[in-house]
Amino acid sequence: MWIPTEHEKYGVVLASFRGTVQHGLPLEIGDTVQILEKCEGWYRGFILKNPNIKGIFPSSYIHLKNAHVKNKGQFETVTPVEDSVITEMTSTLRDWGAMWKQLYVKNEGDLFHRLWHVMNEILDLRRQVLVGHLTHDRMRDVKQHITARLDWGNEQLCLDLVPRREFSMVDPDEISVTELYRLVNRLTPLHVIYIHSPLGSRAVKCGERFFVRLNKSGLPKSPEKTERQCTLFVVSSEHDFMFTEIDWRMGAGEKKNLCSVQYRRPFGCAVVSIADLLTADSKDDHLLKVYACNTESEWHQIHENIIKKANSRYNLSGSNTGLAVALQLLHGDIEQLRREYMVLFTRGVSITRKLGFSDVIMPGEMRNDLYVTLEKGEFEKGGKSVARNVEITVYVLDIDGQILKSHVAAGSGEPGGDEYHSLVLYHNNSPRWAEQIKLPIPVDMFRGSHVRFEFRHCSTKDKGEKKLFGYSFVPLMQEDGRTLPDGTHELIIHKCEENTSLADCSRYLKLPFSKANLPSNNQTLKGTKESFWITSFLCSTKLTQNGEVDSEIEGFFWGGIGHLPGEVCLFLQDTLDTLFGILDENSQRYGLKVFDSLVHIINLLQDSKFQHFKPVMDTYIESHFAGALSYRYYMAVHVSALTSYIIQSRRLFSLATGGQSEDEFRVCIHELFMSIRFFLSQENKGTSPVAQTQAVFLRTFPAVYGELLKIFTVREVAGFVREMLGSLPTTIHADCPLEAVKLQCIAKTVESQLYINPESRCILLPVVLRVLQAHMQEQRDLVMCARILTSMLSLITKEENGTEPVVSEEVQLIVESLLGVLLRTILEISNRPQSAGPAMRIQFQDGEFVACLLALLRQMSDRHYQQLLQAFSSKDDLRDFLLPIFTVFRILIRPEMFPKDWTVMRLVTNNVIITTVLYLSDALRKNFLNDKFDYKVWDSYFYLSVIFINQPCLQLESFSPSKRKKILEKYGDMRVMMGCEIFSMWQNLGEHKLNFIPAMIGPFLEVTLVPQPDLRNVMIPIFHDMMDWEQRRSGNFKQVEAKLIDKLDSLMSEGKGDETYRELFNSIRIPLFGPYPSLLKKIERETWRESGISLIATVTRLMERLLDYRDCMKLGEVDGKKIGCTVSLLNFYKTELNKEEMYIRYIHKLYDLHLKCCDLEFLNYPMQSEWQRKEYLHLTIVQNFDRGKCWENGIILCRELADQYESYYDYRNLSKMRMMEASLYDKIMDQQRLEPEFFRVGFYGKKFPFFLRNKEFVCRGHDYERLEAFQQRMLNEFPHAIAMQHVNQPDQTIYQAEAQYLQIYAVTPIPESQDVLQRDGVPDNIKSFYKFNHIWRFRYDRPFHKGTKDKENEFKSLWVERTTLTLVQSLPGISRWFEVEKRELVEVSPLENAIEVIENKNLQLRTLITQCQSRQMQNINPLTMCLNGVIDAAVNGGLARYQEAFFVKDYIMNHPEDGEKIGRLRELMFEQAHILEYGLAVHEKFVPQDMRPLHKKLVDQFHLMKSSLGIQVQSFLPMWAPARCTSPTAARDPAGTPCLTSSAQTGAEGLSGGGEYFFF
Repeated sequence: MWIPTEHEKYGVVLASFRGTVQHGLPLEIGDTVQILEKCEGWYRGFILKNPNIKGIFPSSYIHLKNAHVKNKGQFETVTPVEDSVITEMTSTLRDWGAMWKQLYVKNEGDLFHRLWHVMNEILDLRRQVLVGHLTHDRMRDVKQHITARLDWGNEQLCLDLVPRREFSMVDPDEISVTELYRLVNRLTPLHVIYIHSPLGSRAVKCGERFFVRLNKSGLPKSPEKTERQCTLFVVSSEHDFMFTEIDWRMGAGEKKNLCSVQYRRPFGCAVVSIADLLTADSKDDHLLKVYACNTESEWHQIHENIIKKANSRYNLSGSNTGLAVALQLLHGDIEQLRREYMVLFTRGVSITRKLGFSDVIMPGEMRNDLYVTLEKGEFEKGGKSVARNVEITVYVLDIDGQILKSHVAAGSGEPGGDEYHSLVLYHNNSPRWAEQIKLPIPVDMFRGSHVRFEFRHCSTKDKGEKKLFGYSFVPLMQEDGRTLPDGTHELIIHKCEENTSLADCSRYLKLPFSKANLPSNNQTLKGTKESFWITSFLCSTKLTQNGEVDSEIEGFFWGGIGHLPGEVCLFLQDTLDTLFGILDENSQRYGLKVFDSLVHIINLLQDSKFQHFKPVMDTYIESHFAGALSYRYYMAVHVSALTSYIIQSRRLFSLATGGQSEDEFRVCIHELFMSIRFFLSQENKGTSPVAQTQAVFLRTFPAVYGELLKIFTVREVAGFVREMLGSLPTTIHADCPLEAVKLQCIAKTVESQLYINPESRCILLPVVLRVLQAHMQEQRDLVMCARILTSMLSLITKEENGTEPVVSEEVQLIVESLLGVLLRTILEISNRPQSAGPAMRIQFQDGEFVACLLALLRQMSDRHYQQLLQAFSSKDDLRDFLLPIFTVFRILIRPEMFPKDWTVMRLVTNNVIITTVLYLSDALRKNFLNDKFDYKVWDSYFYLSVIFINQPCLQLESFSPSKRKKILEKYGDMRVMMGCEIFSMWQNLGEHKLNFIPAMIGPFLEVTLVPQPDLRNVMIPIFHDMMDWEQRRSGNFKQVEAKLIDKLDSLMSEGKGDETYRELFNSIRIPLFGPYPSLLKKIERETWRESGISLIATVTRLMERLLDYRDCMKLGEVDGKKIGCTVSLLNFYKTELNKEEMYIRYIHKLYDLHLKCCDLEFLNYPMQSEWQRKEYLHLTIVQNFDRGKCWENGIILCRELADQYESYYDYRNLSKMRMMEASLYDKIMDQQRLEPEFFRVGFYGKKFPFFLRNKEFVCRGHDYERLEAFQQRMLNEFPHAIAMQHVNQPDQTIYQAEAQYLQIYAVTPIPESQDVLQRDGVPDNIKSFYKFNHIWRFRYDRPFHKGTKDKENEFKSLWVERTTLTLVQSLPGISRWFEVEKRELVEVSPLENAIEVIENKNLQLRTLITQCQSRQMQNINPLTMCLNGVIDAAVNGGLARYQEAFFVKDYIMNHPEDGEKIGRLRELMFEQAHILEYGLAVHEKFVPQDMRPLHKKLVDQFHLMKSSLGIQVQSFLPMWAPARCTSPTAARDPAGTPCLTSSAQTGAEGLSGGGEYFFF
């Protein structure tokens, strides 16, 4: 027994199930199923991607998963209980799968492979998440990577943007619309590693070096110390380069194993762009190529040369040499990273810092690093024949001359050492190292310390000993307490060859160290050529290079802070500690000066250059400030920025005294705010000192809300703020900067913690709304207004609105104050001139106004709408509200309003719109009907409703099944909802419906084209009303019919027939009104039923033709199908609808199609008079006739034009026209025209377009096109068609088949102009035109045997079934094919057939003989073959068979009616003998010598033929004279010579010709 499931609701298919059992549901592995019932090991349910098909399947095939059930019961929905990222990942990969296969079909190989890699990567990450063994940090990292990949794939596949918060998709119903807008509009900043940045022509090092020791195998020397193999770089710019310098240690005399002295030599450099590393898809290590210098002297700039690609200065160090690095991007500051990536920091990863401070130095942050770069040196040879190999050894010595241990570092990654050895550049007296070292010297050891540089010559000789030859030094601190200034220093090289000379540092510290500090009289050292250059850079939070800072702190009291704001901010904590220390010691004496100094510092932090130091101030107050009595002094001289100090001081005092003087403090605070309100209420000009002071106060006032909340209640603080803001002047001056500052203050207030609290929000909201309303009405500071309104509405959610009455009151206040002005603001924004481009694409703040409107409307309940509509005192006020809101809604549903991938935002917008429209519809019915009817309001409503239904984002049929399912579950089909509302509103109009006829016929018809059955069921009956009311008013449907036809055609011309709407049009190939018999039944009950049904039939036929036209226009190349479809449509407009303007329109389209076939330019008409237009058309037509070799038709038009020119005495153009006419005559005579073939084509089956379906056509073939080629071309145009192999007419089974059948065979044209063809002496060039042009009728002969077939003589029973086809128009015409209008079928008896065969053969013989005699035939072979064929057939029984069949007594007795025909046959046979005899005579005259034997054989056979026929030998005159004979029977000339006649008709072999001839 089947029972509903309680817990088993959702599962995944583990193995495929074929569903072969009864009611079985086929399953594929990986499908997700929803389970409805269970029974003994079986489940009943459906696949989620196809919920309409239900069935049973084994429970063992299903892996159950936890799920959440909504609306439990018949309409329940099931969602799996799992991580939202996993859910999104699964559904997204399913959607990608189908699209990924299409990429392969479309040959988009690059995206196909990239998407394949990303999908595999996502699947791998999904497995990691599902296993659940990841740490919190790693899980966060994996989810971030998954969402990044999902967003990338969605963007590449043009799918929808997914709004997220904390890696999870957000539900639009659970957040405010304003917050949703910000989520989809927010751009994530890009962070990349900052190591090396190209600056100008020289690269600047921006960070420390990371130092790794490798062994000779290229592996880390200490692999167990992982912290020495990885580092964390500081984040900065994506345009940086990372470069790696590699050196190697070489032992002196290494080859001879003499000693172990080592020195460093340059090896190579690798450079890579950080941006390239971060954008690479692969997660593997990146192998960097290592380059070496061509010249060692350029080692210091090798990385610059590689970046600049100066290939001549470096080369690859080896084909197998490379450096593998791995890079991972981490977002956030160092503290955030420590929290999120604990595993990374617990293993002791090194941190590679920037050169210099970060933007903000927080209190407690300690750093004291001196960076020294060994730049270059100039050395003498020192008695050597070659240059020296110089090595520098660097030491740091303290004040006692002792070497500081572990205070010299090559970079991060390795612990510091006692000394540092530079590279050795081979034989170079001017070496340039550019090596940076780091000296992390403690602050307390800085004074008195110095750095010593010892210079040694290295050689592989002399046992590898390094010989000292000089030294330099530099003190780290000057006598006045300042440190060594940043910059380059030229140091003096002192001679020294003994290490013992450096043991006592006091001896050389008295010597000068820098050439810049030498006295002017010391020319000896200044003139020396040897020098050593270094660059120093100090990063210290305690030491300064400027001695004025300390004096500045002391000078606070005498002149305030002076001209070193940067240094003061840098040492802010020390500065503040000093000031408050002075205040605690003697507040009476120095209090005012300390106050002035603090005010100056606070103002300094307002400067945009130093705003990033504000967190330093906040941290100091919270964690480091300790002045418990300061508030007593500051209360009397308060400035808003010092409130934090006041509050913190009061709290410290309360903690120390147990809350003494609390009342006194509160009274002081109230008095303080009263004086501030009075101060703010003063109106002043924008440039006055008072106004500027007010502005300063307003900028800083919101920052103290949090501090005030530490002492006062929320309502008390909100009261303070409300009174402060309320005291501001309400008058707005255009030039007053206080207005902008006021808005900034309100914005910060709304974004503060104070406003978030509902208790304080209800106090602050009225004053905020008052200021906003004033600014928005004046359209001032809209950016800030949008920010404020967004923040306000983001705090109101739907849940609050349903449960909190306070929130409901807030919504009511906002609606009353801002709804109208918000609508006007959006209209103003949309009416602004748009920048050039295809899309409107609103600015961010403009979009925020839209989001605010939507958020506000979504929060409105029934009560809010009732109060809103009741607030309008008059009908005009309500009208002035409805028209703008309808206009705004129309703007919001424009396709260009939001980016294409913002589907979530569009759906929310539509949901809000339809909800609002449902509320406003009631107001429309109550206030604007009957005598209060207002056409403009109703028209605006209907227009909005129609474009709402037709907007692309609601066409669910074009979406994937999963996307369609999600939309229907959340919003339903909003098109049907709006359609029902249209129908309801239409029914309420009554007689006012006439105002919308015919204006709304087109829009409503467009709605019916939406492929939604429920929507059509609702909308179609409206047409009955329209027809009924139009009949009442006018007595006919002319307006309705005209509007329907125009709209149907415009739907195609507007592009509604493109690929996007293919399924829409395919689904309504049945008659438009067919699926809705209720409408027809209604019409049949009306008095006007005949005209109504006729209208429906006409519109239906037009719709079918337009859809056929749309289908044909989809084809790539112009072919007969396109032209034929266009002809069908334009004929329909002309014959059935009599719409001349539409007919002319499609004539032009047909002309364009013909021009495209010939690759010609399109026709365009300039500004012309009527006569000029006709002349231009005539000339264009003549040119087209010339192109098509229809010169005879062009001659007619040339004559018309010539007559016009002659009547106007325009002899110049008359001369040109006569010459053009003459040229056409020349072309007729000189140029060859190919004789085309004609083919009959039958299109059978319901799968053909309407204009072809079950019809037959005759088509004129292309040049040189024979039956096989034509048949192949038609099969290519209709690839699904089946070629019929017989010529019999098909039966009804073929006509009604759901397939395509083609029946093709050749037909023979029957010329109409027999006069020209029968006239003697007319050249064949002229006759050929009339043979194959202006043809209305075609013939096809099918031989068959009637009765018993005589095996001895088949001619006795050989009948011919002759089919004559008459077309609707003659060929050729505006199309290469035309429909067959009439078929005539006759049977030709064997005797009649014999007569025709002999007539045609005689005609052919006479034509060939004539051509041979007139020398038109260059080769006699055609005549030879024809003579041979006739004589040989006659000898072997050809003519004899006719004699046996028709000249016997039995036949003559049985067919007395054929006596005349038998006589005619006998005459033709004798005529053929005479023609053959004359032909042999002509042949003998022209036959070449090598063919004489064949001629003799023909003569002998001819005599045998005559003998068999009983013909006596006669003498004929050697003269051939064509003459006209008017009798169809034998006649005689005046001389008594027999006159032989022949009908000039084309036979079954396709022969045709003209003329009858006499033989003399």
